[in-house]
Amino acid sequence: MARRSLYGGWLCALTMLALCGCSQLPMVQRLNAAGTVLVSITDQPSGVSQTINATPMNAGNSVQLLQDGQATYQAMLKAIEAAQDHIHVETYIFDNDEVGRSFAAILMDKQQQGVQVHLIRDSVGTFSTQPEFFETLKSTGIKVLEFNPINPLMAKKDWSLNQRDHRKLLIVDGQKAFLGGINISSVHSGGSFGKRSRRPNPDAKAWRDTHVQLQGPVVADLQKLFLASWDKQKGEPLPPKNYFPDIKLAGSTQVRAIGSTPDEPYSQMYAALLTAMNEARTSIYLTNAYFVPDPQLLATLEAARRRGVDVRLILPGKTDSWLVFHAGRSHYSRLLQAGVKIYELRPTILHSKTALIDGVWASVGSTNLDWRSFLHNDELDAIILGAEFGSQLKAVFDKDLANSDEVTLAQWQRRSLDLRLKEGFARIWEYWL
Repeated sequence: MARRSLYGGWLCALTMLALCGCSQLPMVQRLNAAGTVLVSITDQPSGVSQTINATPMNAGNSVQLLQDGQATYQAMLKAIEAAQDHIHVETYIFDNDEVGRSFAAILMDKQQQGVQVHLIRDSVGTFSTQPEFFETLKSTGIKVLEFNPINPLMAKKDWSLNQRDHRKLLIVDGQKAFLGGINISSVHSGGSFGKRSRRPNPDAKAWRDTHVQLQGPVVADLQKLFLASWDKQKGEPLPPKNYFPDIKLAGSTQVRAIGSTPDEPYSQMYAALLTAMNEARTSIYLTNAYFVPDPQLLATLEAARRRGVDVRLILPGKTDSWLVFHAGRSHYSRLLQAGVKIYELRPTILHSKTALIDGVWASVGSTNLDWRSFLHNDELDAIILGAEFGSQLKAVFDKDLANSDEVTLAQWQRRSLDLRLKEGFARIWEYWL
């Protein structure tokens, strides 16, 4: 599960106690004359204006859109098999199951061939994975780094239980990279709408997710983000490898890598997404697994509708997180009244995090449209410009739309008292979900 049950019960309570104040989201303004994004950091009394210091937009990349776990794992394992120098993996979940063991086996094999493997795993996301699983990886020479250990005795300086590494990144030889929403777990191994593949739990629902494979100059920026995470978490010194090889142009697509982190004044992905939506002229199509919008995001969607922009959201019809599901639904009435169209995907569990604006500005990554992603997590996304990729993502959006049920205002106003009570209760906790 993407939202491990660990967030319930004792950990939820402990997280509350560990918080020493509430972070706030920035006020995002429009582009200035120079084309940079202006934001105001609202938790500073004077209101400080700053610009996004994200990695630059890189031309000359190739982008391959990958849907669901089965196709994504095949492409990732093929790339790992061809590795010659090093492999970097950063993941929220790495399960000791059929998929996890297949990745572990090939990573250990490559390590024994002299290809250096580095793995960053999130402590909460891998909480249910036995420590012996990672010790076996280490025994072959793989360097495994636990991000922000739950055990404070093992934690690094500035430990915060609430800060998690939600990124999903694979880099092979500094030349090919994969990112998106797919964890290393058998829950992702089935297709969305086709025949279900063999999985440990035959009654488990298929998961709908999106990933991308990248080649070209943007891979160097993703490499820098991985190495920064390793350094921030005080990983042991890296052995000498060719981490930044000469990279040739691989295509014609412009891509920017955005690695958001709560260590910075604000989420770069939040600012970039809201700015793009503020500039939208024809359409905003969002597909997102965990939708718990803050007031500014809601206002941005409403403002887009007032400008005549076609705003459509594909959200989960089923979920692995009860509180997040109902907290998000508590905002439906306001959005529907503004003319935003909402669809709930059936019958799979939605885990994608994509955006398509005006058919040419696209994002694929790990960032959910909720407070946790924007304030508490390390996240990773790719912003992809161009009509060619936009048309590919639009085709995926249309396919998901065909497998979704529209939520109308008249229908929503007739929902039961039981649902309304669940929404009200869940909304109380939305900041911490």
